[in-house]
Amino acid sequence: MFEIYELLSRGGIVMIPLLLTSVIALAVVFERAMYLRKNRILKPHVIKLIDKIEKPQEAEMALSQLRDEDGPFLNIMRAGLERRGESKDEIKEAILDQGRQETNTLERGLVILETIAGIAPLLGLLGTVLGMIKVFQVISDQGLGQTQLLSGGISEALITTVVGLSIAIPTLVAYNYFTHKVERFVLEIEKHSSHLMAKLDRMRNLKE
Repeated sequence: MFEIYELLSRGGIVMIPLLLTSVIALAVVFERAMYLRKNRILKPHVIKLIDKIEKPQEAEMALSQLRDEDGPFLNIMRAGLERRGESKDEIKEAILDQGRQETNTLERGLVILETIAGIAPLLGLLGTVLGMIKVFQVISDQGLGQTQLLSGGISEALITTVVGLSIAIPTLVAYNYFTHKVERFVLEIEKHSSHLMAKLDRMRNLKE
């Protein structure tokens, strides 16, 4: 443990923002992993409620059961049910408006991961440049004979590069994974939304 701390401490001041970005990335990954679970987003009981709707009374009953709950998928279904009886275009517009808001909720934190995946290698590169500046300063001041000082500057350059890439690579993998997961959820929600709109439109046509 002490050896790791000593190794990282040789990376210089750039290690501070690098370690900070790693902590932030880890926190966002953990939060998104807990939030973007299928059973939490596409709640099975909501899907069952929507599938059972065939009559206006059933739509009203489904809406009453969804009023006290929250969640992206649930909020979109509720937005559609609240406009039952209106035209298909009006229901669609309500669902789309709510869908845009909920998509932002699903994508929350992903821009942070994308940013960290981009800046971590740059911070590592900055550390490399600073380390090489130290090397050239040593050469300029004391010549090529100070091998210990030279190796210290080179070590600082290599450590920050490795740490920067070690943060960026898994963060980029996590970003792509969560982005793909959100896209799958959006497609699933669109499918159930279309199903709900068809049911509500059919009921409205029967009433007419």
